[in-house]
Amino acid sequence: MTDLENTVLSGRYELRERLGVGGMAYVYRALDRNLQREVAIKILRDSLIDDPSFQTRFLQEGRAAANLTHPNIVTIYDFGYDQNRYFLVMEFINGTDLKTLIVKLGQLELNQAVDLMIQISSGVGYAHRAGLVHCDLKPQNVLVTHDGRAKITDFGIARALATIRPDEHSEIVWGSPIYFSPEQSAGDPPSPASDVYALGVVFFEMLTGRPPFEGTDATSLAELHQITPPPLPRDLNPFIPKPIEDIILKVLSKEPSARYRTADQLCRVLETFSAQPLETLTPPTYLESPEIHYPSEAQPKVSFFTDQIDWIAVFLGLIAFLALGGLIPLWLWVCLLYPSCPIQPW
Repeated sequence: MTDLENTVLSGRYELRERLGVGGMAYVYRALDRNLQREVAIKILRDSLIDDPSFQTRFLQEGRAAANLTHPNIVTIYDFGYDQNRYFLVMEFINGTDLKTLIVKLGQLELNQAVDLMIQISSGVGYAHRAGLVHCDLKPQNVLVTHDGRAKITDFGIARALATIRPDEHSEIVWGSPIYFSPEQSAGDPPSPASDVYALGVVFFEMLTGRPPFEGTDATSLAELHQITPPPLPRDLNPFIPKPIEDIILKVLSKEPSARYRTADQLCRVLETFSAQPLETLTPPTYLESPEIHYPSEAQPKVSFFTDQIDWIAVFLGLIAFLALGGLIPLWLWVCLLYPSCPIQPW
C-alpha cells in the first residue's frame, strides 16, 4: 500500500500521518474537515479489498462498535468506501497502546494495573451486555491516554452472540495466539468467557512483564493454552497480593465455566479489591512488628513506685480492719445504757 498522506476520503477526511499497521488495516491520523476535529481512520489493506469475507468482517467492526457508547471504548464515528478503499473513522486517542507501556515500564505498579484492568473490564463488560464478544483482546488493542484512561479498540472480529450457535465449530482461530482462550485455539466459537480469559492474560502480563505462555508458533501456543497450567504470578513478581494472584488464576482456568462468566463480574471483583485500604494494595515495608529485647544480664525490675503502692494498700486495709473492730465495743456500750437492750449483764 502506497503512503496515503494528504489523501482526502469522501471529500471530508484528510489523511495526515500514518500511526500504525495491523493485520487487517492501516491506521492514519486525519482531520475531519466538516467538524474540524482530529480522528483516526482505519483503511483496509489492499490485499484484502477483493476478498468479500474480509470486507464483511471489516464493515462488521463499524456496525458492531458504532452502537457501543462507553468511556472505555473507542467511539466509531463513520465508515464508508472511497477510491476503491474501505475505511473506518474513529475517535483519535492521544496516548500510547498498553503493550508499548508494558515494554517501557517492564511491569506496571499494582495500583495502576488494577485501575486499568477495572476500566478495560468495564468496557468489555458493556459490550457483553450489548451481545458482542471482542474475540481479540490484547495489550495492542488497548489505548492508554496520558491521564490514565483506558480505551479498547478494534472490535474488528466481534460477533453478535445471537449469531453464535452452540454447536458451531470453525476452522478459523479467532484472536491472537498469545492471548486466545483454550476454546478459541480448539476452533470453538468465542464467548464472553473467552474475553475474560484474554483479560487474564493481559492482567498477568501487566503485573509480571510477560504473558503466561510463550511459544514459537501458533500450534505450540495453542497446546500450552489448552493443557499447561500457567505459572504462578507471585513467582515472577512476589509483590503481587495473594488475592490478585487467585483472581488471575481463576480467569486463566482452562474450562470456561470455571472463570467469571462476563467481564462485568471480573470488574466488580477488582473494584471490591481496590476499595480496600491502600496498604493492602502496596507491598508491605515489613512483615512483622519489631520486638523489644532486654539485656541478657538483667530483666525489667518492678519500680519503687509500684512497691510503694502495694505497702499503702496494705496499710489502708489494716486501718479499715481496726476501725471496724473498734466499732463493735462502742456499740455494746451504747446498747447497755438502755433498759430495752437485749444484751443484759445479768
